[in-house]
Amino acid sequence: MTDSSKRPLAVFDLDNTLADTAHRQRFLERGPRDWDGFFAAAPEDPPIPDGIALVLELAEECEIVYLTGRPERCRRDTLAWLAAQGLPEGRVHMRRNDDRRPARRTKLEILKRLARTREIQVLVDDDELVCEDARRAGFTVVQARWTAPSATLEVAQEREGRT
Repeated sequence: MTDSSKRPLAVFDLDNTLADTAHRQRFLERGPRDWDGFFAAAPEDPPIPDGIALVLELAEECEIVYLTGRPERCRRDTLAWLAAQGLPEGRVHMRRNDDRRPARRTKLEILKRLARTREIQVLVDDDELVCEDARRAGFTVVQARWTAPSATLEVAQEREGRT
């Protein structure tokens, strides 16, 4: 049963939705992939203006929740990045460090868990497969198309369960 006394949730992905990862793609483009380098460079991600504007707009009527495939070991850097962008505080759901399941599975599990007690007004994510599955499950989705798609990141999200 949802708690109607609380504002609905707007759930935002981070990488390529709010944070531009283009500068760190190089860590994934040849084998073996340098995941430590990829995540270590995340604090330098430039913000994506369209995504930032949408968070700020939706924060007027929704509680903001961040849902990322980043591993838990990146929490401190992630929280610092969100604060540095002036984004609203909100719960940040991250993948366990040892969780290598596809993003579409991990994110949908968390969305369904959140939806048991709260209304989810919208999910904003760049991952086409996450968006498809969320729509199929009945969620309202805005697919973030404000960065160029990255085949490298898609493989990381779906086959390697890394982001």
